[in-house]
Amino acid sequence: MGSPGAYLVVGRSEHGVRPAAEAVLDYGDFTVDLDGDEQRAQASRCMNCGVPFCQSGLRFGGARQATGCPLHNLIPETNDLLFHGRLDDAVARLALTNPFPEFTGRVCPAPCETACNLGLNDDAVTIHDNERTISDIAWASGIDPLPAPAADAPLVSIVGSGPAGLAAAWELARLGARVRVYERDERPGGLLMYGIPNMKLPKWVVERRIELMERSGIEFSCGVDATGCAERICGESAAVVLACGARTARRVDVPGADLAGVEFALDYLSEATRALLDERPARINAADKDVVVIGGGDTGVDCVATALRQGARSVRQVIRAAEPPVSVDSAAVWPAPRGERTTGYGQREAAVVFGSDPRIWSTDTVGFADDGAGHVRGVVVESGSHGSEHAHSEVPAQLVLIAKGFTGAERSVLDAFEGFGNVHIAGDARMGASLVASAIADGLQVAGKLASELFG
Repeated sequence: MGSPGAYLVVGRSEHGVRPAAEAVLDYGDFTVDLDGDEQRAQASRCMNCGVPFCQSGLRFGGARQATGCPLHNLIPETNDLLFHGRLDDAVARLALTNPFPEFTGRVCPAPCETACNLGLNDDAVTIHDNERTISDIAWASGIDPLPAPAADAPLVSIVGSGPAGLAAAWELARLGARVRVYERDERPGGLLMYGIPNMKLPKWVVERRIELMERSGIEFSCGVDATGCAERICGESAAVVLACGARTARRVDVPGADLAGVEFALDYLSEATRALLDERPARINAADKDVVVIGGGDTGVDCVATALRQGARSVRQVIRAAEPPVSVDSAAVWPAPRGERTTGYGQREAAVVFGSDPRIWSTDTVGFADDGAGHVRGVVVESGSHGSEHAHSEVPAQLVLIAKGFTGAERSVLDAFEGFGNVHIAGDARMGASLVASAIADGLQVAGKLASELFG
């Protein structure tokens, strides 16, 4: 333990954020890091608990979400090493469990902090920020590529280059396999490249990792729909890992759902990123439009933030769930996720730009209004709590973004590889939509099991 009792005198201090009025003018990272000394002071708050729930990755009390880190990062140890300035050791300790802290340190919702023992009676340790700092130190110092695989090493083909696919590829290459990754999109990265906006996960961060993987001998074959060449892929591979994600979007089956201007969130976010990278206008664009986002999760927040940057006239977020409480009794639910109301970066920015929180709670979407020319004019909603009188109203919208989550993997991919031997499924394709950290953890687990079969 680096500084006994530090948590009694050092308060929690998170990374900063750029002023909303400035951040919405571009797609640059909206966060502002603490300096090195400040982050080390934050690491000193870790109590080195006898039972560190922060790294448990377990479910308590029937909770749907796991408590603590799905990757089982050795959090008290890395905090201690960061505080003492043993930076190389901190990097090495984090790398034991997490190959991609540059991703999780930016986009993970930090279930580790929810489970922090200090958080039961005080503000939790800034585990998420500490992890990003350690990752930044690693990249600044230089990360060596993996040794090249032997020419006669078994070939493992991976379908999909999102978090699980990249994790499986890295782990298999580390263990000595030849690895080839097939990606349907024109660039590798999957969800990391196209599903998460640049201001939340800058694309150079993803590209930097892909370049290191290529220098490690991992091959990437982009623009390839694996459903059309499943037999060839299986024939040339000792094993295949399907890490194609859970990309089947949940629909809103109400009248008007097929109107022009009603789009799925992932299609919208992917096109926004492609337009940014290709330096062209986005084909699905919120500029000068009233935008309604349906769904209250992280993807919905990303849609709100992207619409702001595209110059939306207004942005509202329609959420079926009741408004959660501002705070809950931690002792009643800890260490399980608490369920209090949080405000994402997009919602915070929208409140500054438009003067109010964009969320409309306890509201069902019951239809989409037609403008008479086949384009959406508004979202017909039904509001009112259970047992009260329900009222219908129309929220103006020329662009509607469906962010209701996903129902699972695309059947076409699973069906194409059905019947072939030694095919494994990893990540969201197996578990359903989950956290980036959970997908990475599953990719590592599948790779480890597969490597034991290949190498004994």
